[in-house]
Amino acid sequence: MNFKNILFDLDGTLYGNRTGLWDAIKSRIDLFLHEKMGFDDKLIPTIRQEYYTRYGTTLKGLQINYNVNPDEYLEFTHDLPLESYLQKDPSLRSLLESLPQAKWVFTNSDSKHANRILEILGIEGCFQGIIDIYATNFHCKPEEIAFRKAMEIAGINTPSACVFVDDNERNILAAQKMGFFSILINDNQQTQEGIVHQIKTIHNLVTFPELWDNKK
Repeated sequence: MNFKNILFDLDGTLYGNRTGLWDAIKSRIDLFLHEKMGFDDKLIPTIRQEYYTRYGTTLKGLQINYNVNPDEYLEFTHDLPLESYLQKDPSLRSLLESLPQAKWVFTNSDSKHANRILEILGIEGCFQGIIDIYATNFHCKPEEIAFRKAMEIAGINTPSACVFVDDNERNILAAQKMGFFSILINDNQQTQEGIVHQIKTIHNLVTFPELWDNKK
């Protein structure tokens, strides 16, 4: 296959969930819901799950239901010492640099957070750009409109010529339905129903030699 682009998710994809960073972000989200929104601690897990299921992200649920300022939310929830969770990953940089496609970060987060992570991992400069929640006008994966906006920004004419890599099942299933060559990052390696391709970590992309088929 001759793939032209690869869209990479950020959190849980370019670094593993076992680093503890995503758990720390979720704790900051819970703190925001309690301190800034005044929700009872006992209700927060239910609220987060409801918003995730209905809207795709907690932020979008808060925007729709409470008109929350996204800048304030993202600044608060990402106020973490990322260096305590992540470190440079030279092998990931080598992998990314070896891929012949145009590469983009496609995240439901914001570019400020993404750029911090890319720098700490040592993979800054490996991507054409970052397609964040602002770029998609706050439409988020797994919404089709978010994928369509990402395609527009990245200059992708057809999903079948694009690889999509993400650690979220719903996002992968949505991308598969649209025709993307979709790869789930799944560190527990349990078979996920309906998922065509899955690997344990981003480094296992090497098990898809077709990604290098169009390398000059």
